[in-house]
Amino acid sequence: MASKNQNKPPLPNAHTPARSFKRKYIGDEVPVDKRLKVGKHTMVGQANGSRTRQAFSVVNGGQDLAVTGAPTSNASSDWGTIEFTREDVEALLNEKMKGKNKFNLKEKCDQMMEYIRKLRLCIKWFQELEGNYHVEQDKLRNLLESAEKKCGELEVLMKNKEEELSSIIMELRKNVSSLQEKFSQEESDKSAAIDSLTREREARIAAERLHTSLSDDLAKAQREALSANQKISSLNEMYKRLQEYNTSLQQYNTKLQTELAAASETLKRVEKEKAVVVENLSSLRGHYNSLQDQFTSSRGLQEETMKHKEALVKEVGCLRGELQQVREDRDRHLLQVQSLSAEVTKYKECTGKSFAELDNLTIKSNELETRCSSQSDHIRTLQAQLEAAEKKLRMSDLSALETRMEYEEQKKIIDDLETRVMDAEVKLIEGEKLRKKLHNTILELKGNIRVFCRVRPLLPDDAADSEMKVISYPTSTEALGRAIDLMQNGQKHSFTFDKVFMPDATQQDVFVEISQLVQSALDGYKVCIFAYGQTGSGKTYTMMGRPGQMDQKGLIPRSLEQIFETKQFLQPQGWKYEMQVSMLEIYNETIRDLLSTNRSSPESSAGGKQYVIKHDSNGNTHVSDLTIVDVCSSKEVSYLLNQAAHSRSVGKTQMNEQSSRSHFVFTLRISGVNESTDQQVQGVLNLIDLAGSERLSKSGSTGDRLKETQAINKSLSCLSDVIFALAKKEDHVPFRNSKLTYLLQPCLGGDSKTLMFVNISPDPSSLGESLCSLRFAARVNACEIGVPRRHTNTRSFDSRLSYG
Repeated sequence: MASKNQNKPPLPNAHTPARSFKRKYIGDEVPVDKRLKVGKHTMVGQANGSRTRQAFSVVNGGQDLAVTGAPTSNASSDWGTIEFTREDVEALLNEKMKGKNKFNLKEKCDQMMEYIRKLRLCIKWFQELEGNYHVEQDKLRNLLESAEKKCGELEVLMKNKEEELSSIIMELRKNVSSLQEKFSQEESDKSAAIDSLTREREARIAAERLHTSLSDDLAKAQREALSANQKISSLNEMYKRLQEYNTSLQQYNTKLQTELAAASETLKRVEKEKAVVVENLSSLRGHYNSLQDQFTSSRGLQEETMKHKEALVKEVGCLRGELQQVREDRDRHLLQVQSLSAEVTKYKECTGKSFAELDNLTIKSNELETRCSSQSDHIRTLQAQLEAAEKKLRMSDLSALETRMEYEEQKKIIDDLETRVMDAEVKLIEGEKLRKKLHNTILELKGNIRVFCRVRPLLPDDAADSEMKVISYPTSTEALGRAIDLMQNGQKHSFTFDKVFMPDATQQDVFVEISQLVQSALDGYKVCIFAYGQTGSGKTYTMMGRPGQMDQKGLIPRSLEQIFETKQFLQPQGWKYEMQVSMLEIYNETIRDLLSTNRSSPESSAGGKQYVIKHDSNGNTHVSDLTIVDVCSSKEVSYLLNQAAHSRSVGKTQMNEQSSRSHFVFTLRISGVNESTDQQVQGVLNLIDLAGSERLSKSGSTGDRLKETQAINKSLSCLSDVIFALAKKEDHVPFRNSKLTYLLQPCLGGDSKTLMFVNISPDPSSLGESLCSLRFAARVNACEIGVPRRHTNTRSFDSRLSYG
């Protein structure tokens, strides 16, 4: 009923024309029209109901399956499970009604019912398929959640294991330090034992010397005995007996000597042990002797008091006898008693005093006896302590042996760990070398310009703002040594290059990274290395270094030393090289020859020679009328470098006291011939120190310095335009806009191996210029200039120098 009520409103609009058309042509057949009307009403209601359910199932995600009519259940029971393909569905949707008579509505209703039944079956199949898809989706979500939980648990377990391993490593390090201390103690003991052993050896050598002297004496005695035997033949038997007795005495002597040596060794050991014990005993005996002295003195006092006591007792006995006699004669001597009573009282007083003294002496003797008993107890405790110290000494010897065994075991473990660490470090170094080699080969195959970034240290002038650090270096595995971050106004700018050198990097560290690139020039490649950055960022220091200080030589002197050393090394293999050097500068868009002998002043070059840059068909670049010098050693090149440094344009600005006001270009042309293989190579090494970019507001340039700054910034902006055009792979690259870019055309757009050093300053006041330099370097690193090509099999060697 609900489906009929829902589908009643569409009936008049949907079928009113059909009814009116029927009434026109049938006329009086009203019952037939009613039956058709009822059937058609039922059919249309079911069709609309199925469409409504389909729409609701689409909206509700396939949940509206409760409202189904009876025909649907019958269809499902009749047909069972039917699957539809895409072709079946398209055929069902494109199916058209077929009928001979257009006005036979019953036949049309039957066809519509059959079509609706098929549509219902198709819709039901789609709903079941959708439900299965939802169930599978829920299962997959549950599996994904369980897998994520397991991953989280595994990560927690890995972190816990890492912490445990780090704690174990810390404990092992502590054990290593303690064992090293024990080992040092053992080594000191060992040195003492070695000293004692050397003393024993010296004593043994002295005994052997005595033995040799005795043997010599014995030989002399034997000689004298032989002479005596010759002289005295009658005493032969006696001599034989003496000889036998002498041999027995010698054997006995040797036995005594061996026993004496063994006894001396045991005696020395015992003496060493005794020395340790005697030191303890000497202290105890000293204390014991002092106590014994006190005890003897107290005994002497006690004996004296006893003697005095006996004398007093004797006197008391005598007095008592005399008293008895006086009592017996009392009657007879009453008068004498009365006269002598005063004397008797006096004697009584004296005896009282003597008794008091006797009591005091007895008290003192008792105190001395208690003292003696306490001192004897103290002596017993000291003896017990001595025995305990001897036991501790034995235990310490045992513990020392145990610690020595543990030390040896730990030492073996440490040696194994150290060997493992050494192997791992060797593997790490080899892997790093392989990574660099593969990275270089990939860059060569890509044809990208390699970019190295170098940050100079803070100078004393930068100390005011050094507390605010604007440069940081990521420490992750992928970014270590290759990434740099800049903070500007709270925003972090990250850059990644082929190599990043921190302020503590030395000139040698920098040269190690480019040494293989310099070697490529001897192998017949064109190599170009140039330094870019703002004024005062350390470009000239990187390329030239500081004159007179060997450890701070720049890339140009170190590259030349390596090239000439390799030249000497390759001579036994049949290689012979000829080298030519030229140096020029681009000052205010004019080329100046730094090796010209008739150069008087910078102004004279404007009216003198006009140097023209030309490119040939082979990609080589020539500068007309440029001075080219043949060189055979690095000393000659160093002399020419000093001459060029004195001739180069240098000025003072507010940012740098010795600011380079021109672009310096050093070129070394190499021609090599192998006589054994008839192979010829031609390589070019270009080392360029660009002038620094600067802002007029900071440099404060005026007059000639202002013109120089404008020319420098113009040439660098032209270089930036060339890099932009190469990065976008435009058809036209504006190399001719500047003499610098036109000179560097083979390096930037040819078959050269090119590397750029971007130098930046850590001073916070130069943050804007540093950020611009790093962005420019990132664009340079993304440029593809072509695959480098080796130049071989060239028979002629042009006298003019190429910058290609």
